[in-house]
Amino acid sequence: MIRMLAPFASGMFLALSASANTLCQIVVDTDTHNTVREIGDCNARYTPASTFKIPLAVMGYDAGFLLDAQTPSIPYRDGYVAWGGANWKTDTTPARWLQYSVVWYSQQIAKSLGQTRIEQYARDFGFGNADLSGDEGKNNGLERGWINSSLQISPREQVQFISKLITYDLPVENSAIDKTLAIVTEFSANHGWQVWGKTGSAYPRKPSGGFDYDRGWGWFVGWAKRDETTIVFAHLTQDEKRPNVSVAKRTRAAMIKAIESLPR
Repeated sequence: MIRMLAPFASGMFLALSASANTLCQIVVDTDTHNTVREIGDCNARYTPASTFKIPLAVMGYDAGFLLDAQTPSIPYRDGYVAWGGANWKTDTTPARWLQYSVVWYSQQIAKSLGQTRIEQYARDFGFGNADLSGDEGKNNGLERGWINSSLQISPREQVQFISKLITYDLPVENSAIDKTLAIVTEFSANHGWQVWGKTGSAYPRKPSGGFDYDRGWGWFVGWAKRDETTIVFAHLTQDEKRPNVSVAKRTRAAMIKAIESLPR
């Protein structure tokens, strides 16, 4: 399915065509509820990967585990996942958690809430299948349920959640939304646009075991504003071979270029 304004098309394909396929790109105007652009199958569900940090932040603030942008500051400890390098091996605040996408900080929030409470929040938010059970038989949902595991969400459900978030239509205290919006990263954009969002990446599992690092998924979800216009978006791609630049970063760059191409 393709619905689009013609000038909106070029940037995304120039940035991604060499190495990644667009599985879905969907953009919705929050005022009119009109779909500005829709490409691909936007109803199929995939792992949310690190895009789950946005709803998890809302949960954490509403539950009182997170207090503000700088609290709690949690020190890195040996044994925490550290594939993010030096930016993960340090004291981490809610703001740094989102900025550097620190997985072990997500795990601390998840463990503080517990599976039952997270799943109830996710159902209340309409966040995909709301399943945080984790890998079958491994009881690891609070460590990786959102990373190519049990939790699955479609791009359409992503934009529905983001729309509820920025219009304060979630069943939580408004202060939890205020504090979440304050730590979501703003990305530079041209032509009068302001863009906020979260990337995410994960790898499919091979039938023989392990992960297919050539076929990574990349997400960028969020919202953008220009003058009186506000849009919500979700962009999901999949690599054909492993490149030097992460698929999530390329997906983000392509989505921002596509937003910049929107006519007034």
